[in-house]
Amino acid sequence: MGGRQTMTARPGGACVATFSTGREIVIPPGGCTGWHFHRVRLEAVVVAGTLTRVLHDRTVEVHTAGTTFVEPAGAGHIHLGHNLGTEPVVLRVTPALPEGAPFSIPTPAPPGATPAVCGQHTH
Repeated sequence: MGGRQTMTARPGGACVATFSTGREIVIPPGGCTGWHFHRVRLEAVVVAGTLTRVLHDRTVEVHTAGTTFVEPAGAGHIHLGHNLGTEPVVLRVTPALPEGAPFSIPTPAPPGATPAVCGQHTH
């Protein structure tokens, strides 16, 4: 991805790089995004590693390198992502958001899920 880039560290060890054409997210081994949702629909490609996602209904999805997934917009689609593997997870996510717009909105865990769920799910 080309264009101007800025880096933002996230709680749990994830790092977000902002490009003019989207964002690259790197989650180190053992890292976690925490529970959050997005204001806009996102399309993601797993460039490297294996991402484990826990969705609002507590279902678990595992995405390996070369696969894609969509994250719907809105507070009804709370989720988290974490890296249970030994190599960094690298994601490329579109669409690009306006400069300064938050990438995700942190939120409490959904009903029935524990707040400290990072690292507790296996695939």
